[in-house]
Amino acid sequence: MKVKISYCMVVVVLLLFNNSSSQSTPMGKVLESLTCKSKLLKHDVEYSIYLPPDYDISSRRYPVVYLLHGFTDDEIAWVQFGEVNRLADIAIATGEIPPMIIAMPDAGVTWYINDYANNEPYEDFFIQEFIPFIDKTYRTHPEKRYRGVSGLSMGGHGALMYAMRHPELFAGCAAFSAGIYTDEAFVALPDESYDRVFGSLFGEKLRGNDRVNEHWHAYSPVYLTSTLPVEQLKQVRWYIDCGDDDFLYEGNSTLHITLRKRNVPHEYRVHDGIHNWPYWRAHIITGLKFIGESFHQF
Repeated sequence: MKVKISYCMVVVVLLLFNNSSSQSTPMGKVLESLTCKSKLLKHDVEYSIYLPPDYDISSRRYPVVYLLHGFTDDEIAWVQFGEVNRLADIAIATGEIPPMIIAMPDAGVTWYINDYANNEPYEDFFIQEFIPFIDKTYRTHPEKRYRGVSGLSMGGHGALMYAMRHPELFAGCAAFSAGIYTDEAFVALPDESYDRVFGSLFGEKLRGNDRVNEHWHAYSPVYLTSTLPVEQLKQVRWYIDCGDDDFLYEGNSTLHITLRKRNVPHEYRVHDGIHNWPYWRAHIITGLKFIGESFHQF
């Protein structure tokens, strides 16, 4: 018996296939550019948030990962350029990561710290206002064991620094292409680069060794890794990832070496790549998986 297949039949089959494929992965929800009021900063802070696929149909509470953007980006960067919502949908559907809330605040160019003049105390805002705000506004598990922090570049610096300075708040940290410098590299920055990027944070027009001051050391992950008590560093699970051709390789490599010398457990990954979104899109789920392992009950 011969079966005749018409053009219309082919179109119908393809449409049905495409429709079923597009619906096979449950989709989470992204809410962009919402606002969190800050008394400490004296202005509203915008943030975006990813809610997992079953958030609206369940009453359960979820772990939270704070995902921090890079220099000159904002709260929508991880969705717009990183496609983290799409990648998280797939990873949750396949069981690679647990369902989680991903909170993405705007930090401007603050490097997530309190500036030396305390004009923009962003760290205080993040720790004292933003985390409690997220816990109050969404169905989170408001405990250390269900909270992680991650980020890229400037946000990688923020993630490492927050987890080191506040280990009682975070179970895991995953830093990508972290914007961290050794003291020597910071001193050697061209004056124009220092003034433009760091002057308002650590001191205006500082030159040479004057840059390596107490405020710099208070927020330098490389310095903190070498000086904080080992037991404090061991309170957090660490994942560090940097491309082999990334211009920030030195600080990330030094961080790894220092952690090794001090016998602090951590994962360090170097892949082929540079400082760009294709690299971060390719590896963010591995970082979220690492943090997600902290949320499991053993």
